[in-house]
Amino acid sequence: EVQLVESGGGLVQPGGSLRLSCAASGFTFSSYAMSWVRQAPGKGLEWVSTINASGRGTFYVDSVKGRFTISRDNAKSTLYLHLNSLKPEDTAVYYCAIGGKRSDSGYSKGQGTQVTVSS
Repeated sequence: EVQLVESGGGLVQPGGSLRLSCAASGFTFSSYAMSWVRQAPGKGLEWVSTINASGRGTFYVDSVKGRFTISRDNAKSTLYLHLNSLKPEDTAVYYCAIGGKRSDSGYSKGQGTQVTVSS
């Protein structure tokens, strides 16, 4: 059974940082690109970042470039997202998902972790 379990969210002040983790199991993690997507209150799912299977290729939505860093540890089957210089508009539920950016919202994703940026 495929499982994706996100953790690391929380309440943080503007300008703060967080590290999100996603523990993967039930599939060959090292063979797949992985992504982070998010859903802000009242909005649809938004692709945030993708890392290829080897970890050597990373891609970001323009709004987080230079602030967020995606990484992975294939030996631990774990995906990470480092969030720096957080803004209120980054408030959302963050999900890890198998595969790359999609044209639809049909991501195979976990249950999510809440990130709230507020003073």
